[in-house]
Amino acid sequence: MNITLKNLTRYYGKVLAVDHINLEVRHGQILGFLGPNGAGKTTTMKMITSYLAPSSGQVLIGDINVEENPDEARRHIGYLPENNPLYQDMFVVDFLDYMAALADVPRGEINRRRDEMIEVCGLHGVRHKRIAHLSKGYQQRVGLAQALIHDPEILILDEPTTGLDPRQIIEIRELIKQIGREKTVLLSSHILAEVEATCDRVVIINKGRLIADGTAADLRMQLSKGERYRIQVANRKIEEVEHDLKKLPNLQSYKVLDAQQNVILLQGRRDVEFAKDIFNFAVQQGWILTLLSPEQTKLEDIFIQLTSEN
Repeated sequence: MNITLKNLTRYYGKVLAVDHINLEVRHGQILGFLGPNGAGKTTTMKMITSYLAPSSGQVLIGDINVEENPDEARRHIGYLPENNPLYQDMFVVDFLDYMAALADVPRGEINRRRDEMIEVCGLHGVRHKRIAHLSKGYQQRVGLAQALIHDPEILILDEPTTGLDPRQIIEIRELIKQIGREKTVLLSSHILAEVEATCDRVVIINKGRLIADGTAADLRMQLSKGERYRIQVANRKIEEVEHDLKKLPNLQSYKVLDAQQNVILLQGRRDVEFAKDIFNFAVQQGWILTLLSPEQTKLEDIFIQLTSEN
């Protein structure tokens, strides 16, 4: 089931929080939804889940208009908000039974769905513990289990790894990737490496507007200023290397990273095979290269560049 946003707009008073967003998320896709604080991510997610009404525009869950038929739309959505709303005094099994009943899971199916979610989310060892006694990582797993208890086609996750340690983040990431094979997943996160490792597609929002859309590799290619390589020259002083670099073809700029070890980052011009230029130039100059390594543009660099420009 797809999520479709058509000219989605939301004002808070006179403040424009979401500005005519058009977006489609397809079944089986994990979409990373990125943006700085106040960009409109959470507001957009709340409109998708019908917790907020749009000022104008539409949200469609499949063919269902969320504003016209919110109850029907919610049957197809699992939602884990940023602040995981758990009943701390309840035992895990009782909480999941309760959430299944609220989600209109048929009475005869509740035990099966609960046990299935305990299996999927790795909650066997804590199923009879109070939620208050669980670690943050396990509480997030319980939150995911409640979002999935009614077997929704769409999963909305707002900052699902906030506050988790590195091992817990890896565990939740693998769980989301497993779930995403069968559902449509919209995931918001401030951890950009996490988004890159988990998501098939990345959308960046700033000041309420979509400013980028594509895979991480697509965005790198679109915004790249040229190939970058890290080199190390073993048989020259750094001053000699810098003097020689003035003659390197297609060099756009360079930066000395380690003057003691002669490590330099070279930025080539766009649309050239810069590695060949470096290698041929090194042969001509008699350099002994002990390092020639591509430097990939990070998603963090793309994010900073786009949100700064906009």
